[in-house]
Amino acid sequence: MVAKFCMSCGSALAAREVDGTVRLACTECSFVHWGNYSIGVGALVVQGDKVLLVRRAQNPGKGFWTNPGGYIEQTEPIAETIRREVREECGIDAVVRSIVAVRDQPRSIHNVYLAFAMEYVSGEPIPDGFEVDGAGFFSPEEMETMNVAEMTRWLVDVALHGRSQGLRGDESSYPSLSGYGLFRV
Repeated sequence: MVAKFCMSCGSALAAREVDGTVRLACTECSFVHWGNYSIGVGALVVQGDKVLLVRRAQNPGKGFWTNPGGYIEQTEPIAETIRREVREECGIDAVVRSIVAVRDQPRSIHNVYLAFAMEYVSGEPIPDGFEVDGAGFFSPEEMETMNVAEMTRWLVDVALHGRSQGLRGDESSYPSLSGYGLFRV
């Protein structure tokens, strides 16, 4: 879908050069449409040598086993988003430890995906019956016979064989950064 009208004043958008790139910009005010973006999050919850997976009950990816996840909400901190998604999809409570992988997928809606290492807190994997119709902790050997999405196979490798602790949450002591989700090495 192509934007046609200004989100600030409702006037028509027209192509013009902004910062060296042709972008859609308002013909009446200073609004610039910078593009279409989405941010996805995924959970890597490990117990022993097993990783939490869910089987997608809807497209995209219907029938594939993936790590739990979803898209961030506009006003929800990202660490709360992934915790909520895991709880909603399969009844597991887990807390964020770190960001361990990033996927950048430029396309008509540019998608950035952040994978979080999460610490299991409680619950048994039970599918929600809507978004997912299967859930459980699986070993790499068990996954060999499962219909696991390729991106998830890569993330399982990150979860089980990652060579760093990733970016950890940083509760900043800088008052002006209160409310920011900050992560650092």
